[in-house]
Amino acid sequence: MQFIDKAEIMDVDGIRRALVRIAHEIVEKNKGLDDVVLVGIRRRGVPLARRIGDILKDSENFDVPVGELDITLYRDDLSLKFEQPHVGRTMLPFDVEGKVVVLVDDVLFTGRTVRAALDAIIDLGRPACIQLAVLVDRGHREIPIRADYVGKNVPTSRREVIHVRLEEYDGIEQVVISEEAQE
Repeated sequence: MQFIDKAEIMDVDGIRRALVRIAHEIVEKNKGLDDVVLVGIRRRGVPLARRIGDILKDSENFDVPVGELDITLYRDDLSLKFEQPHVGRTMLPFDVEGKVVVLVDDVLFTGRTVRAALDAIIDLGRPACIQLAVLVDRGHREIPIRADYVGKNVPTSRREVIHVRLEEYDGIEQVVISEEAQE
């Protein structure tokens, strides 16, 4: 499938500002950072979680543990999407039991990725609560899930796709709305 970029909705500064705002909201909502852990959903949620962790360390002088979660085997569309699924690593250098787990992802769309992440976290222990931080919420939920922290709400049509491009994977920092190219 080929996509054509229609519009840039966030640049490097917009992404940074959104993550700073999310970090401050996490501190405010949880009345500090005791027992808070950040868990990035692979793939682009991982660097976003690390960046939020860095912002919290700089602004609050508190080192929030950051982990990464692979949800491949928890997906409800596994057989539809992958002939041979590539399972990445889940790396949580902490116990989730009794913690405030903040799941971090790039885009919230149908809610199915978050549902899979919730299942994966619950299999690892019983957190005090689970919160969700996303860079972009584009709507079109199929499951009743909402984010606690949103960088930007972007209403989209079903034909449109949000591409989050990060330096770590793409060599560029931007969020764009794309549309499938017409043949």
